[in-house]
Amino acid sequence: MAPVFVSPGLGGLRMELLSAINGVVWGPLGVGLLAAAGLWLTVRTGWFQLTRLPLWLGQTLGAILRRSPDLAREDAGSISPLQSLCTALGATIGTGSIVGVGAALISGGPGGIFWMWVTAFFGMMTAYAENLLGLRYRQYRAGSWHGGPMYYLSAGVGALPRGRLAGRVLAGTFALLCVLASFGIGNLSQVNAIAASLEGAFGLPPALTGAALALVTALVLLRGMKGVASAAGRLVPFMAVFYLAGTALVVLTHADALPAAFGSIFRGAFGLRAAGGGAVGYGMAAAVQWGSMRGSFSSEAGLGSSAIASGPASTREPARQGMWGIFQVFVSTFLVCTMTALAMLTTGLVDLDTGRMLSPAPAPDLAGEAFSAALGPLGPGFVAGAVLLFAWSSVLGWSQYGAECWAYLFGPGTVWAYRLAFLALILPGATAGFTAAWALSDTFNGLMMLPNLAGLFALSGQVAEETRQYLRRLDQSG
Repeated sequence: MAPVFVSPGLGGLRMELLSAINGVVWGPLGVGLLAAAGLWLTVRTGWFQLTRLPLWLGQTLGAILRRSPDLAREDAGSISPLQSLCTALGATIGTGSIVGVGAALISGGPGGIFWMWVTAFFGMMTAYAENLLGLRYRQYRAGSWHGGPMYYLSAGVGALPRGRLAGRVLAGTFALLCVLASFGIGNLSQVNAIAASLEGAFGLPPALTGAALALVTALVLLRGMKGVASAAGRLVPFMAVFYLAGTALVVLTHADALPAAFGSIFRGAFGLRAAGGGAVGYGMAAAVQWGSMRGSFSSEAGLGSSAIASGPASTREPARQGMWGIFQVFVSTFLVCTMTALAMLTTGLVDLDTGRMLSPAPAPDLAGEAFSAALGPLGPGFVAGAVLLFAWSSVLGWSQYGAECWAYLFGPGTVWAYRLAFLALILPGATAGFTAAWALSDTFNGLMMLPNLAGLFALSGQVAEETRQYLRRLDQSG
């Protein structure tokens, strides 16, 4: 999900401070740390996402296509592997998968898409490590399994020499930041985007949208983890097919522009001139910065959030659960974000010779323009439907992330208080402007990655060893 960078003039000194913090955690330093973690884990696991591509694709996409019965298996106190994946994907593929790509094109040009791919390639192994550790260090509490960075930080880092205090501090810090982020990036910003899109496309009053969202979300949350997982298991496959089919229609109706679109991506990535001599409108530095940021936001690899969804999964092998993390990045970035970018590039919104924007529309409206090129007046309605599905799935996923972290901090018996607070924010989120709250939630969302990345670096040896043991067992059984 793309962060909202806020002008300092909107809130005085506090807004300046938030902008400064966001400029660090979502700027070159933070994105550099994410890239370093992905590269380090890639090297330590022997470039697993590339050398073992047939394996992880077979264990994930292949299992889905085969309709493997293991995908639906729910052991006591757990959810199925497919529900775990859908919960993580639902939280990840938010409005940033549509708006964020437009922002990357506006600020970094088509070349940013190439660097988005590079960042996602290494982010695959960050997500792999998070999911693996989330399952390995999960704990059975109050009749169900629970996992996430707070557990592998407290138990994993805490078991290292002189790491007990550090593990507890890192775990508590992560859990607190995740709870706070869930109210903002997982609630206010998503609900506000839904209300704005439905009002713009169909004239629906935001208050009505907010009330309806609060009601249906409450019905899901009444069933707790099982309710969220079940809803995600039904919603996410539908919304992914719905959106990808729509983008495919846009791209196929403008297929003659595809070669030029890819050419613009690769030229812009390295600041090269077009064959006709046209100057590239964006420098390589801007392409790298915005593409890397988009790659990080689209998958949330490194933030640790998807590991929370991995903890309750009925998967028995940590490495196999890790492969679902790779697949999550594959879907969110290489499929959803790439198809969004191609829809915008092939429909005349961008000068494919220089990479400069031809459309004066802001980032939130670019997708509507692209879909209107293929669907006519139905385009804005399609985008509004996609925003509704994407954003509400994020609301559900993040409600579970926040509830798990709240339970870690205050105990499972108090989760009802968190859920009431979460539901209470939905109606205000739909009817009011929360620019400051969005900026603050971006800060919490970005800061979440710092304790998590510390844990991933510290436990990278365990990730590599777990991977080697799993591959050795595969070789012996095969």
